[in-house]
Amino acid sequence: MRFPVTLASRFFCVLAASLALETSPAAERRPNIVVIISDDMGFADVGFNGCKDTPTPHIDSLAREGVRCRNGYVSHPFCSPTRAGVLTGRYQQRFGHENNPRYEPTNPKAGLPLDQITLAQVLKDAGYVTIAVGKWHLGAAPESHPNRRGFTDFFGFLGGGHVYLPGEKGGAEYTIPILRNSQPVDEKEYLTDAFSREAAAYIQQHKARPFFLYLAYNAVHTPMHTTDKYLSRFPGIANELRRKYAAMQSALDDGIGRVLQALKAEELERDTLVFFFSDNGGPVGINGSSNDPLRGAKGQMYEGGIHIPFVVRWPGKLPAGKVYDEPVISLDVFQTAVELAGAKAPSDRKLDSVNLVPYLTGQKKGAPHERLFWRAGGGERYAVREGQYKLVKQGDAEELFDLKADPSETTNLAVQKPDVLARLHGAFEKWNAELVPPVFESPPGGKRKKK
Repeated sequence: MRFPVTLASRFFCVLAASLALETSPAAERRPNIVVIISDDMGFADVGFNGCKDTPTPHIDSLAREGVRCRNGYVSHPFCSPTRAGVLTGRYQQRFGHENNPRYEPTNPKAGLPLDQITLAQVLKDAGYVTIAVGKWHLGAAPESHPNRRGFTDFFGFLGGGHVYLPGEKGGAEYTIPILRNSQPVDEKEYLTDAFSREAAAYIQQHKARPFFLYLAYNAVHTPMHTTDKYLSRFPGIANELRRKYAAMQSALDDGIGRVLQALKAEELERDTLVFFFSDNGGPVGINGSSNDPLRGAKGQMYEGGIHIPFVVRWPGKLPAGKVYDEPVISLDVFQTAVELAGAKAPSDRKLDSVNLVPYLTGQKKGAPHERLFWRAGGGERYAVREGQYKLVKQGDAEELFDLKADPSETTNLAVQKPDVLARLHGAFEKWNAELVPPVFESPPGGKRKKK
């Protein structure tokens, strides 16, 4: 017997189909994206890279439960340019963000150029809640504020550094108010703890919707402020600078644990992709960090300036405990997040970012990038990595290293392998021709001296 098709029956058919779609695997929740950035952490200062005197159990848990990228890089050897690259998915030299901006609240040009589209803007347009916690360092003018660059919520400071405790001494930039969005906050807690508290609270508040949490700690950047709670954990470290560094890093690790616990408590672990890396290598001799066995430090094109601890975790989606050896870069956060969110990347500009997930799962073979590039000082210093080889211009002449055989960059092969040197130099020149000069200069003291 055939029944007539009525308006009501059509409605229930559509409703049933809609409910089926909502409960189907294809309609599962889009993943949350959490990007955790430490500041000035040494390559050797995490347990999974061999650190013994400063335990990092929570950071190490990310490596144990996710993928450790053994050849993980940032796109610049110091603070602000790396952050500009992370949030745009582009080599920051393409738009002139090659230096640290001065803290100038009246100068909108001193920061991430206003015509650049951030990951927060893209994800917000796709329906994500977007949250920035911690260090901004991408401009202090009202036009550059995180709330104007795609973040629905912000808790942190706008400059390049900050005192960690109320009443501590520091320059004008380091003692500006902590802000909740645009409102000053009288923050009493140790700053690393406060950022961890806020990040965990945001997770709890926004658990019902997909969110992007950009958690940019200023630890373990100077000034070397800590508390007795953390300092007392390291009575066996005789070097006072290293002891303070260990204490500050212990607070950082505790805070990351607090964030991870919030994800677990809200049953969001399997719905959340977490990135962790440092914004550059450790400034050896300044904050007590160590980049062993890598050569060089923050500000340099040797591995110690740009090769950093780098971990990606997504339980159930990425393999646990895997070590991935192909070179990856912090720029890759952008495209990975955009594709997983089903968002739309800008199509009017060149992106340098790659979705890492298919590579980390083994779905795609080969290297995500044919080459990686670096430039600082408008071309005064630069580097290119292609496979096992790396060209470096740090001093007066170009050097060539085989990183597979010589990860500490001790043996210059420029004379022995002139063809490789010429090929990498040519690749740099081609890439360099696509770039623009820096649009602002670093403030005095913002550049490390060449060694």
